Amino acid sequence: MGDVTKQIAYWREGSNEDWEVAQELLGKGRTRHALFMAHLAIEKALKAHVCRHSKEPAPKMHALLRLAKRTGLDLDVEREAFFAEFDRFQVEGRYPETLEPPLSRQEAGLQMARAKGVWEWLILRLSA
Repeated sequence: MGDVTKQIAYWREGSNEDWEVAQELLGKGRTRHALFMAHLAIEKALKAHVCRHSKEPAPKMHALLRLAKRTGLDLDVEREAFFAEFDRFQVEGRYPETLEPPLSRQEAGLQMARAKGVWEWLILRLSA
């Protein structure tokens, strides 16, 4: 599993770094960018799980729910709903023609709190 072990470490380290950046951006009031980076952090954590589960490199996709279903993790209805709903933040960050007004700091903070719970759940299971 040599190369896959490196892939898992790559995705985990990238996830940690992106989560830190998301927190910094949120603190500066850059809500759209903070949520995009939070999505990216979760995406990378999921890709680490996909590599661990499949013993192959992660697929080149961004959809959280599609990735989550490839991880082998036990997903409850709430997490599945979160993954499906949180995808909107990667779309807004990538495709400006779909931009909605940015969330307020308070709304973004609530979304980030939800994301933090899922992100921590994913990272904890990578350590197990």
